[in-house]
Amino acid sequence: MQAYVKPAKYHNTPVEVDGIRFDSKAEAARYVQLKALRAAGRILWFTRQPSFLLLGNTRYRPDFMVCDSSGLVWVEDVKGVETKEFKIKKKDWEALYPGFELRVVK
Repeated sequence: MQAYVKPAKYHNTPVEVDGIRFDSKAEAARYVQLKALRAAGRILWFTRQPSFLLLGNTRYRPDFMVCDSSGLVWVEDVKGVETKEFKIKKKDWEALYPGFELRVVK
């Protein structure tokens, strides 16, 4: 008898790439793209799930932080659905980190 596995709330499918578990196929695909951009010299580096403090001591972990070849740094969050909670975090981000772009990758 198999154990019941609750389906993902937003129908995402967890995926593993390079031994790293991603919450969705889209996030894994973006990781592969970023690796290719780094290999091509279009970005200098990227990191996964950096942690930032938002209002009310809330932790926010976007999917990636990226630095392009000119030294410009931004954060990315891969989203299939922009939830109410995410929209609140995005507004907090914009208030606390003006000039530090949060890009939503669909």
